[in-house]
Amino acid sequence: MRTVVYIATSLDGFIARQDGDIKWLINIPNPDNSDFGYSEFIAGIDGILMGRNTYETALNFEPWPYNRPVFVLSNILENVPHELEGKAEIINGNLKDLLKRLEVRGIKNLYVDGGRTIQSFLKEDLIDEMIITTVPVLLGEGIPLFGHLDNDLKFRCEKVEFISEYLVKHYYRRDRIEWKNK
Repeated sequence: MRTVVYIATSLDGFIARQDGDIKWLINIPNPDNSDFGYSEFIAGIDGILMGRNTYETALNFEPWPYNRPVFVLSNILENVPHELEGKAEIINGNLKDLLKRLEVRGIKNLYVDGGRTIQSFLKEDLIDEMIITTVPVLLGEGIPLFGHLDNDLKFRCEKVEFISEYLVKHYYRRDRIEWKNK
């Protein structure tokens, strides 16, 4: 299974304000009404795994924004609203076991979303690729994309895409080759 992060951060590395607000992200100038490559990305995805906070934010979007199966990682929630049955489901457990269970269900390319969820996957070294779009705004504080790791995780930058004066997208792939000084 391939696990991919697709997310935007502020210039200082936050994915949302402390209270979860993402208006700074939604209000980026977009005169061409572009999706900034999201359609192309999601076309290669079989399922989306997100944390509870990200899911609760998505519940406020009208209409439901996902056309792929959504798996909500939560130990608190027990079920999804009736209108999302068949579109989203609650899952929990050991992350490696979850990935195995999803793979058995035909999920080969998994989009991992949500700050704590991404951090948990990184702690377990379960992220293969990251596509991170940087927005040139400084929030000063908020919910960080990255957190504590017990070991270094090295990635290769495979591509940098200048989308506009407000967005730069970086494509990273996990580099599992040991780096040595020459």
